Amino acid sequence: MGFLHITPAQGDPFKHPLEGDSIVIGRSSECDLVLEDRFLSRRHTRLFQLDGDWMVEDMGSRNGTILNGTVVDKPTKVKFGDRLQLSGSSVSIQRTNEPSRITESQVTDLGQHTILRSASELMSDTESTKTDEIDDAEALRRVANRLKLLNTVHHALGHSVDLDELLNCILTGAFEHLQPEEGVIFLKDSDGEYYLAASHNAPGSKTEYLYSRTLIHEVAEQAKAALVIDMETDEKFGGAQSIMASGIRCLVAAPFLDHEGSVGMIALSSRAFVRQFTEEDMALLVSIASVAALRIRNIALAKEAAERQRLEEEIQLARRIQINLLPDHEPKIDGWELFGGNIPSRGCSGDYYLITERNEGKECVFMVADVSGKGIAAALLTASLEALAAGPIEVGHSPEEICTTTSRRLHVRTPPAKFATAFLAVLEPATGKLTYTNAGHNHGLIIRASGAIEELRPNGMPLGLMPGATYTSTETSLEPGDLLVLYTDGITEAANPEDEEYDIKRLADLCKRKRTAPLDEISTSLEEDLEQFVQGVPFVDDRTFVLARRETI
Repeated sequence: MGFLHITPAQGDPFKHPLEGDSIVIGRSSECDLVLEDRFLSRRHTRLFQLDGDWMVEDMGSRNGTILNGTVVDKPTKVKFGDRLQLSGSSVSIQRTNEPSRITESQVTDLGQHTILRSASELMSDTESTKTDEIDDAEALRRVANRLKLLNTVHHALGHSVDLDELLNCILTGAFEHLQPEEGVIFLKDSDGEYYLAASHNAPGSKTEYLYSRTLIHEVAEQAKAALVIDMETDEKFGGAQSIMASGIRCLVAAPFLDHEGSVGMIALSSRAFVRQFTEEDMALLVSIASVAALRIRNIALAKEAAERQRLEEEIQLARRIQINLLPDHEPKIDGWELFGGNIPSRGCSGDYYLITERNEGKECVFMVADVSGKGIAAALLTASLEALAAGPIEVGHSPEEICTTTSRRLHVRTPPAKFATAFLAVLEPATGKLTYTNAGHNHGLIIRASGAIEELRPNGMPLGLMPGATYTSTETSLEPGDLLVLYTDGITEAANPEDEEYDIKRLADLCKRKRTAPLDEISTSLEEDLEQFVQGVPFVDDRTFVLARRETI
């Protein structure tokens, strides 16, 4: 058995079981594995079983499926360790029993001599105990000492402002009153994995703490307190060399539990001849952990808020970079109407467009591009793309030469998951001849004066995707009254509350109806139609477009 480890273009990595007969991956909510990646096709890739083997096939996606650096052009067998690149997302195929952060030598199960109790129930039982119901003087003294300890811990934690300082304070209090040989704290990270956040040994002790996945599952995940009374006599623990070497005989553990759930756990261990833990010790550790849990979560929330503010500032910077790259006016060319625009979404997507003359006005170059990713990374990639394409454009290279050169240089300068789709065209204003290369971009449109619609489909892969990619160009012409429409997928993939996309047909129909209107009016009509279509659903991507129309004689 195995699983898929997915690193999406947006969001945190996660796992998906490799099971069943078929797994369809794409953006559509109808897929078995849905990825929030705007460069993915709605149904992009399929993994399926054939004669006991797992196979992968591309489902006619726009950007293709890449297996270990090779484009998948037919059903291909996959094995554990293989890596799929699906646009800006990657999927690795792994065995279920592959170790994660902790090596197998550190892993064991809970033994038979173990007491597990719900931490919340244990806290409730402890809090409901009334001192006037305790007849034994020694028991009453222990309750009083416990309350004093909790008050001391609570007061000490209130002064801790740093997570490391806070965790050290927790362990210090636990050592002072429970006297273990070693104490450790595990916290959950943003990926849902547990890491050793703090540890402490008693003076003269060199005990190595026993890590147990089952212990973390039962304590941190299931919110239970655990008391392992005697590991050595337990048949599961007795044969573990790591336990015998460390000398650990008993441990007690409790979750850091508050009203929102668990954020980790604390565990204390000892040799039997040094310290034997009791159920009363377990109840005390649960109380200490409960007092500390809220403080740990508050520090995590404060860190998250600071990180969110930093990211927002980065996005604002990225947006300024993006805007500065866009042209502030269109050239004036006799016999032609030109218009370009970019309407930002809530963040930065890295859209880019260019309308510029060259060769002393004998040619006009159009470029519309959309880079993978968002935020500051997208803005930087856009800046890199603009710089790499500027030279070949200025010296007069053809569209296919510009794309070939830019793609090669972009691939060398960026990670494998970073690329850009682009539509690059060179217009001869005197004749209307249009030579274009569509590098994995949305279909360009020509709305003929007669109302006929012509789609300018991709004739090459996205820029920067493969090291040796070459490109070709296609020629067509714009006659008087013909309208050229170039755009990014922020327009056609805008979605309404039913998750239906605006799509190319609706865009083409609007441009057909408005083909004789002034270009700025077409732009306004398009934006109004988009707003009406999405019915208040936020745009997740920028809307960028370039319009060019040959005037009638």
